[in-house]
Amino acid sequence: MDSKTLSEIDFYRIRDEVAAFCMSEEGKDDFLQRQPLTKYAEIEQLKNTSREWMIYLSASTKNGISGWGTVKPLFAVIRTKGASLTLENVHSLGQFIKSINNFKKCTEIHKVKLSLKYLPSQADLLPDLSDAEKKIFRVISPDGQLRDLPEIVAIRKQMANLNSKIKTIMQGFTSDQKLSGILESTVPVLRNGRQVLAVKASQQNRIPGIIHEVSQTAQTVYIEPEEAVLCSNELIQKEFELAAAIKKILLELTQSLEPSIPDFKKALPVMIFLDQTLAAARWGAQNNCIFIETAQNEAPLLLGARHPLLKEKAVPIDIRFMEQKRVLIITGPNTGGKTVSLKTFALFSVMNQAGLPVPASEGSRLPVFTDVFADIGDDQSLDQNLSTFSGHMKNIAEAVQKAGPKTLVLLDELGSGTDPQEGTAIAMSVLDDLIKKKAFVLVTTHMGVLKNYGYTNEFCVNASVEFNQDTLSPSYRLLMGIPGESHALDIAEKNGLPQNICKAARNYIATEQADVSALIRGLNRKHVELNKIQKEAEQKEKDYKDKFERLKVKELELRRKENDLKKGKQQELNDFLIHSRRQLENLVRTLKEGEITREKTLGVKKFISELEERTEYLEKKTEAEDEKLIREKEEFEKTLKKHPASNKKTKKKMSNAEALASATTNEEFYKFQKARGEAEEEELVFEEGAWVISASTQTKGVLVKEEKKGLWLVQFGSLKMSVKQKDLVLIKPEKEYKPSISIDLVNREEDGVVDKKSQTPVFELRLLGMHVDEAIRTLEKQIDLCLLNNFTSFSVIHGKGDGILQQAVQDYLSHVPAVKDFSFAPPEDGGTGKTYVKLN
Repeated sequence: MDSKTLSEIDFYRIRDEVAAFCMSEEGKDDFLQRQPLTKYAEIEQLKNTSREWMIYLSASTKNGISGWGTVKPLFAVIRTKGASLTLENVHSLGQFIKSINNFKKCTEIHKVKLSLKYLPSQADLLPDLSDAEKKIFRVISPDGQLRDLPEIVAIRKQMANLNSKIKTIMQGFTSDQKLSGILESTVPVLRNGRQVLAVKASQQNRIPGIIHEVSQTAQTVYIEPEEAVLCSNELIQKEFELAAAIKKILLELTQSLEPSIPDFKKALPVMIFLDQTLAAARWGAQNNCIFIETAQNEAPLLLGARHPLLKEKAVPIDIRFMEQKRVLIITGPNTGGKTVSLKTFALFSVMNQAGLPVPASEGSRLPVFTDVFADIGDDQSLDQNLSTFSGHMKNIAEAVQKAGPKTLVLLDELGSGTDPQEGTAIAMSVLDDLIKKKAFVLVTTHMGVLKNYGYTNEFCVNASVEFNQDTLSPSYRLLMGIPGESHALDIAEKNGLPQNICKAARNYIATEQADVSALIRGLNRKHVELNKIQKEAEQKEKDYKDKFERLKVKELELRRKENDLKKGKQQELNDFLIHSRRQLENLVRTLKEGEITREKTLGVKKFISELEERTEYLEKKTEAEDEKLIREKEEFEKTLKKHPASNKKTKKKMSNAEALASATTNEEFYKFQKARGEAEEEELVFEEGAWVISASTQTKGVLVKEEKKGLWLVQFGSLKMSVKQKDLVLIKPEKEYKPSISIDLVNREEDGVVDKKSQTPVFELRLLGMHVDEAIRTLEKQIDLCLLNNFTSFSVIHGKGDGILQQAVQDYLSHVPAVKDFSFAPPEDGGTGKTYVKLN
């Protein structure tokens, strides 16, 4: 497609926005080259994959793909004999493999639950890189640092001993009271990578050694004592040995990765594809977008379309192409939104063909266009000797020559820039030719003749941008089916044109055109009236349905309350029965102590039996009412599903958020029935220690003992209750678990530095600008506060610089027993200038 047209309809600006959501630089760079596609299968593959990413994002807060460094140029380095990867290169390959593994894991976890199809198919295309993963992470840690390999540890140990020896030598000089008058400072400084002493120039002969630097005032010389020179020389030698050992390790690793190059090359385009489709889904979720249908034989339809660059200011518009209609003529006032409507339709078309979501409502559909041509704005050019009209004609000529059944043509202010009569004639001729070629055409114009053309031509449909007569300002809504007035005089008068001029202008046009304007105004009024009547009818229908549903729910609630009252009465009868039984048992015991006759004993038993029979009859009656109520509620739910309330959008696919909300509601309603079904399938039995769920409270508990037939003592948490067996459902036993405890600490230090008086640790400890000793004391204080406050993790910002503070922090953390683990931050969060710390 023509890049000029794509730029005019703002496709490239949207593409740049979406590209920023890519997790990798390679994915972003490739996305910035994407153009609208014309093959239906390719478009649907992009959209279907991004649709599933949207479903995944709505169900999980974790990104399915993590970022990685650039890896494609490294394949050539690995194949080159004698070439070696750097630590950063190796880390990029490691990140790439971790991203692959992360995607496979997330897909495997969610594919059944979320009914994923396209993402698992992409996971199947990814090769197994476990061998390369083992080789890489044997050499480096997950944060990209070289591991403590035996050959490295030995050299570093020797270097540490030499540093310690140099430090001892320097301390011998700085702590000597005899030299206090000679030294400018008691703290050694670094010059050219060596530790030196700041000595007064007049006393430089008192300390034999090598002068490395002289101050600008020549009052101070920086001397490296002779005792430290040999140690420093040996330290430099060890540093070269360390660099050579690291280079050898990286060279061997590079050579060992060569067999894995085909797998890396196979995985890279798949991961870039997944990164880009995820970026489209994330951008769509942020901008409340959907993936619209790709129409093949249906007329284009946009519902609730909002231009993405206007953000919250966008007014939703509907654009409907009826069957056999190929030309949409949009009229109306200046600054009313005609050009924005035209651009929105074109932009949504190319976004859809680029596999991107669009901010519109469900039910929207657009065809696949092979090309898009646009004549928008003023193409006047002094360099090319083009006037405004010539610029328009050049663009229109190209569109007419290349137009076809699957092309989209945008013509803004068609026929303007020249004599109105000739411009109108040209405009109608152009539209005649484009209709013959069956192109889809969107036209904006102020010419009244073209409005009539739209009425009389069977392939055209008129539309207008709404104008508020009271405020003399546009509402930016598109009205389909009727033309609109330009309202030029109203707008001119509102913007300061003298009233006498406007009055004279109205007298000039008080001819046949006035009749046309009156007709248009009448049509607009009729349109508004019809809309009002339709909305009132829809509102009444909605109110009736809502009222019916509220009455039905109210009826069910009343019946439930009635049944609850019956249950309460039944409970009173049960209590009466238990009380009566105890009284009778006492009576029998009393009778046993005195004279007992057979008639008395039979009378007592008969009394008890009658009470039990009466209670059992009432229980069965209550149970029957419960079952009837449950059946009616289920039937009512089915009715609601078949006939949804009118405040829900019809013929609309349920969004991810709505699906989750609906699932949550249904889960509570059917929880009891589901538990009952599982109990029947697994044939669980009521016995001591069995797990159950209460029908009334949905609370889980454990059976303690059977107090009597049909009545169990149940342990609900720390509470024991007597519950009837019929009100309990057996469930699978649950494992004991300890609830996780979340501690929310408030960081009262804005700069991230632990205050000496503070008793609260910080989330991010900043050591920048501190000396090593001060930094270590601050870090020690932070760890102590973390242990006192049960704070298990924090980060340390030490910067990179010469690496002295960085190494000091790492050395200190490696010797603290309370530290469980520590590692450098990922590149996007500071890299080697920041360390993550985890405590035991």
